[in-house]
Amino acid sequence: MSTALTPNRLGAALRLGALLMLAALALPVSAAPDFPALTGRVVDNAELLSPAQEQALTERLAAEEQQSSNQIVVVTLADLQGYDIADYGVRLGREWGIGQEGTDNGALLLIAPNERKVRIEVGYGLEGALTDATSSSIIRNDIQPAFRQGDFAGGINAALTSIFAAIQGEYQAPAGGGDADRKEASSLQALLYLIGLVVFTFFLS
Repeated sequence: MSTALTPNRLGAALRLGALLMLAALALPVSAAPDFPALTGRVVDNAELLSPAQEQALTERLAAEEQQSSNQIVVVTLADLQGYDIADYGVRLGREWGIGQEGTDNGALLLIAPNERKVRIEVGYGLEGALTDATSSSIIRNDIQPAFRQGDFAGGINAALTSIFAAIQGEYQAPAGGGDADRKEASSLQALLYLIGLVVFTFFLS
């Protein structure tokens, strides 16, 4: 049986191909985020800081870079544009190129107040010092308590103090953990107590 395309079959194939191309073009394309411009060491797009607070943070970050060569940028975001903050942070770090060439010693402190998200994104050169565990501890113990009180500058400054200490190998998490750690430990203790009580009651019955 011949499989050669007749004019009718050829026309049908061409129409099918055209329809498939149109369908592909109609599919939504995942656009890259609309990144803010890198205007300085503090990019306050969410307008959390006063001009004086922004200037003080800028001077502090500049002094740290002059001393250690590490480039740290604080960025507040009005909108994550539907992205997870971790994904957004990686993309923004690549877009801005934070850190010295060859050492990748940059870090971003990202704050998205509307989504209630905070993240510390680090380059490869600082991953050994600013680990995920250390970054999480800084966010829980330095940033979140101050932010709950509306003290954004205070939380950022406290976080920067801990970030600088971590880079120098001198960071120590608060003894016994911060407020969040203590609440988590209390919840765990309560759960264990409840389980123990249920087991004890079971054996008595």
